[in-house]
Amino acid sequence: MLADTIVMTGNILGYHFVVTLGELIYFAIAAIVGIVAEFIVGWRLPLGVIGAIIAALIGMWLTANILIINIPGDPVFYGVPIIRALIGAIVLVALWHLITFRSWARRRRYV
Repeated sequence: MLADTIVMTGNILGYHFVVTLGELIYFAIAAIVGIVAEFIVGWRLPLGVIGAIIAALIGMWLTANILIINIPGDPVFYGVPIIRALIGAIVLVALWHLITFRSWARRRRYV
């Protein structure tokens, strides 16, 4: 029942939204996993922490729903499999690095 606790409600541009404690925990886990994935790959995503959160959320979704990876003993925290989420985020950060590396490699340092 802790995950169903409503933290905040409101209206923005005529749309009603509700943020629950479960969603806040999910975003906090995504932030931690995204930042760890950036450190492991050694490459930063655009938009800083927001980019890391987006990469982790997409990575969680990919490894949970599209490319179903089943890891025995994967620790689950509030319904989020941590190792699966980390693998998905690492793959996305590495793909971003591979796609954008050529554009950064040719740049010269400003003196």
